Amino acid sequence: MPSRLVLRAARVVDPASGRDERTDLLIEDETIASLEAGASAPKGKDIDCDGLVVAPGLVDLHAHLREPGGEQRETIETGSCAAAAGGFTAVVAMANTDPVADNAAVVQEVLSLAEKAGRCDVFSAGAITRGLKGEELAEIGEMAEQGVRIFSDDGKCVDDAQLLRLALEYAKAFDVIIAEHCEDSELARGWQMHEGHTSSLLGLNGVPSEAEDVIVSRDISLARLTGGRLHILHLSSARSAEEVRRAKGDGTRVTSEVTPHHLVFTDEDLAGYDTNLKVNPPLRSPEDRDALRRAVADGTVDAIATDHAPRAAEEKEVEFDAAGPGSIGLETALAAGITELVEPGILTMTRLIESLSVAPAGILGASEHGGPIEPGRPANLVVFDPEAAWDVRPPFASMSENSAFLGRTLRGRVVHTLLRGEFTHRDGRPAR
Repeated sequence: MPSRLVLRAARVVDPASGRDERTDLLIEDETIASLEAGASAPKGKDIDCDGLVVAPGLVDLHAHLREPGGEQRETIETGSCAAAAGGFTAVVAMANTDPVADNAAVVQEVLSLAEKAGRCDVFSAGAITRGLKGEELAEIGEMAEQGVRIFSDDGKCVDDAQLLRLALEYAKAFDVIIAEHCEDSELARGWQMHEGHTSSLLGLNGVPSEAEDVIVSRDISLARLTGGRLHILHLSSARSAEEVRRAKGDGTRVTSEVTPHHLVFTDEDLAGYDTNLKVNPPLRSPEDRDALRRAVADGTVDAIATDHAPRAAEEKEVEFDAAGPGSIGLETALAAGITELVEPGILTMTRLIESLSVAPAGILGASEHGGPIEPGRPANLVVFDPEAAWDVRPPFASMSENSAFLGRTLRGRVVHTLLRGEFTHRDGRPAR
């Protein structure tokens, strides 16, 4: 007899089907069985969800789980636990590990560790170039045959345009995605923050947004030339967002993402030299931030991705110019979106869920994730309280504590996360 679980009286928000209604959701074993009021379940398997939202499990296109090689910052186990705590049922682990995930052996190690952790589905990215050196292509075909869907040298841009052109041609041949960290290395040399009035006041070296813009323009041109699929990581500037908008209009195969911290903070927030706000790319001007918000709202930017980047305490508890860039983000992404985007009316709840779940699942080709919430579909779900307020402070499920949102009060708390019908996070705590 199948195991039964009922999520009772929940508000089901499902962008894939257009559903936004209050109902009971019956889960049998790994799948959704029905969405009808009055479903029955055994004692202890009837979960009161009155006042809570049920949505497709979140999908992160951009997370640094650090293992292998960076276990002092994060492991796949702790990163997966942070993902479940944030409502994520699938994440893409970036390739800039040590050794680099530029071959099938390292990819298999990541996947094996993720399967052992069992808290979310982990999709390993593969490097575009060997060792992230930007000199020769990695074994894209070999990794694609192993199921790798996204290739990225994130943390570094592929400076060689001819090499990137070749990568995009391979991407077209294998139907995979080239995900670029768009940054002109010469313009970005020695930066500490965004170049502008605030950097002058603070006496910090700045990098102009043009360092991103020129590479976004170049990469879109190469995607148009080759027909390969391009995904632009962590957009940060208004002009880059407009380049993406135009490219989509002419049919170029380009998608993009933006982080929660680039949708909330600006360079002006660095007045206190808070190293947790030192991120790559840097926080830009209020005008850039507002343009990114509009781009998410109108669908120009497809996805919100965390760029979860754990750092050891000693990497952040230093002078600003010596601090490593990056912020953890898996546990705060949903709440930041509700607090800073939905409540002010910038996004609807449906569009927020779409950008955190449906759109990234579609880009990744992760058909089990992102909904729709319908009978027969895998029960990969997040259940959250949109009204619950909480203070962002340690302890975190992540091994690291370098959150850009540290000390802020956010609204929206994940209560349960389910992966194929099993709790990975329950009643606000790890399920096991």
